[in-house]
Amino acid sequence: MDNNYIQFTKEMKKDYTILVPNMLPMHFELILQVMRNYGYKIELLRTDGREIADTGLKYVHNDTCYPALLVIGQFIDAIKSGKYDPHKVALLLFQTGGGCRASNYISLLRKALAKAGYGYVPVISFSFSGLEKHPGWKMDIPKIHRMMYGILYADLLMSLVNQCKPYEVHTGDAQALADRWTHDLANEMYHTRVLSYKKVKENYRKILRDFNKLEVVRTKKPKVGIVGEIFVKYSPLGNNRLEEFLVREGAEVIIPGLLDFCLYVVYNNMEDARLYGIHKLLAKVYGVAYRFFNKKVSDLIDIMQEESDFRTPTPFPHTASLVEGCIHHGTKMGEGWLLTAEMLELADSGINNIVCTQPFGCLPNHICGKGMMKPIKEKLPNVNIVAIDYDPGATQVNQENRLKLMLANARDAEEASPVPVPQPEKIKEPALSV
Repeated sequence: MDNNYIQFTKEMKKDYTILVPNMLPMHFELILQVMRNYGYKIELLRTDGREIADTGLKYVHNDTCYPALLVIGQFIDAIKSGKYDPHKVALLLFQTGGGCRASNYISLLRKALAKAGYGYVPVISFSFSGLEKHPGWKMDIPKIHRMMYGILYADLLMSLVNQCKPYEVHTGDAQALADRWTHDLANEMYHTRVLSYKKVKENYRKILRDFNKLEVVRTKKPKVGIVGEIFVKYSPLGNNRLEEFLVREGAEVIIPGLLDFCLYVVYNNMEDARLYGIHKLLAKVYGVAYRFFNKKVSDLIDIMQEESDFRTPTPFPHTASLVEGCIHHGTKMGEGWLLTAEMLELADSGINNIVCTQPFGCLPNHICGKGMMKPIKEKLPNVNIVAIDYDPGATQVNQENRLKLMLANARDAEEASPVPVPQPEKIKEPALSV
């Protein structure tokens, strides 16, 4: 790791604007609002279009991972736009401490900035792994606590939008309602000094009641799950607006929530202690966090079942258990075993049509995603999986043609088997030793 990086200082916090690349607009808006509460000027980049990839290609090698290329392209495009003073901006890069984006993107970004003439721009590592130190950027328990609720809110809103959008009488109603709630929740989080869990649960109920009021017509549509590398799975920029395309083609989209990935990271740290005997004390802390987060998901599931008939999240311990005999929990490079688990979770929930998104040449995803398709199909013959590669040279027409073929197979299967989709059952969390 480069130890000569430019730090984001306490003085910079006063008048620097921190730019953040887009991946999940509702999630990131709520997460960033937490940081605004603590005095940061922070802005989510919402730029789109081919010029983002072209800018990335100009400053990084064309063999670079596609998500890295897009993130770097979006950053440099923003600095070059004239909207910001290059001497008063900093860039925020989310990292998890693993072997892919988590450790290497930040060096690529700094090299690209230097090449573009912006080597003086600070790059902040948003990480809980202590990869870098920035005096002006601090993460602590109160911030993480609020961010966790932001993720829960946004996971709920994303799920409800996806369950309503294909059936809404007035096109755009579901997204408009979610955008209003995102704005209201961000405003509430900004003005609330002490975040009350009672209030959070009240908000869950209010959100569900609002979505219950939407005018929808429940017709028979194929349900399609999206899994894969985290950026191209979620980002419209990274997956050529995959969700919008599937809805236009008459499908209902199901995407696992972001909190599952957070729990995956926590779970892996506990596994390190179990498998290798390292960081045992830290693993106990992660064990507390794991049980805490799972309890919050369990509460959300209970409220959803009380207030609505909407499909609920699958408890993470159940998701983790599905890979037993298929892939080991020690396989944790990139999305690792979680990618396989999410495909199995979808099938376990009665959703047999799955799009596996991956950057072209992404080794972890080729192994844990594309590489696991054959054993999954052998175990579950009715599963209809298509792997879609994304990179600057991949044509959108080719991607969409493959998706249309998958949807045609999905419709054939729907007609042949008109069995209602089962709901995932609530299960008890297994005991974990850490």
